[in-house]
Amino acid sequence: MPDTSPRVYLRPLPNQYAVCRMDPRYELSLPANGGDFYCITRTSAELSVVCDEDLAPGEATVEPGWSGLVVEGPLDFSQTGILSAIAGPLARAGIPIFAVSTYDTDYVFMKTDRYSDAISALESAGHTVHVD
Repeated sequence: MPDTSPRVYLRPLPNQYAVCRMDPRYELSLPANGGDFYCITRTSAELSVVCDEDLAPGEATVEPGWSGLVVEGPLDFSQTGILSAIAGPLARAGIPIFAVSTYDTDYVFMKTDRYSDAISALESAGHTVHVD
């Protein structure tokens, strides 16, 4: 059976990132300069932040050392399988990810020490990574 997974174009994010966890009741304000990527997600159980390492909130449990890729978008809501097409090859290569979706596109973060392996796995799966 032929592989019908979509082929995607990805672009590296420029910085090192941290994934942070905080109490869901914490009142977080955005920094004046949020960097190239800053994501806040609040649920009843937690407040999660993905940001440049140097902007990680001091009150957070911080997991540093992430590099990111952004899917070149905007993506149409009718498209299916984008994250699966990215996550599958990375899972087969044993590379854990942290994914974030926005209205226009998807972002995939992996530990920096596995970044080169991630690029190789994605390119082997037919994806294109545009290194600026």
